[in-house]
Amino acid sequence: MIRILLAEDDDVMREYLARALTSAGYHVTAVDRGTAAVPYIDSGTFDLLLSDIVMPEMDGIELAQYTAKVAPQTQVMFITGFAAVSLRAEENVPQAKLLSKPFHLKDLVREVDTMFDRADRSSQQ
Repeated sequence: MIRILLAEDDDVMREYLARALTSAGYHVTAVDRGTAAVPYIDSGTFDLLLSDIVMPEMDGIELAQYTAKVAPQTQVMFITGFAAVSLRAEENVPQAKLLSKPFHLKDLVREVDTMFDRADRSSQQ
């Protein structure tokens, strides 16, 4: 099963995202900030880091850069509602996928499915 580490500081958004991805067949571990994600990244057992960019203590870009050093096999997808922050993310972590808020949960699942070559499954929904 594909394992996703979700770092999102908004409680409601984190719950919605986790629920949608779990329903789509992913194993999701959710945390409320970047610093809380670090021990999970250190374990090296995640296929995807799905992270908000703007978070307290450690932002998503810093978390993605840390992930690239410690667990380079882990793919990264950012979610953000800030256009200027999106540009900064693309400059600092160019290999990361970026999904801009607002988005529909089906779009998120479709993007994650595509990352893991599960597009055939998402087209059936």
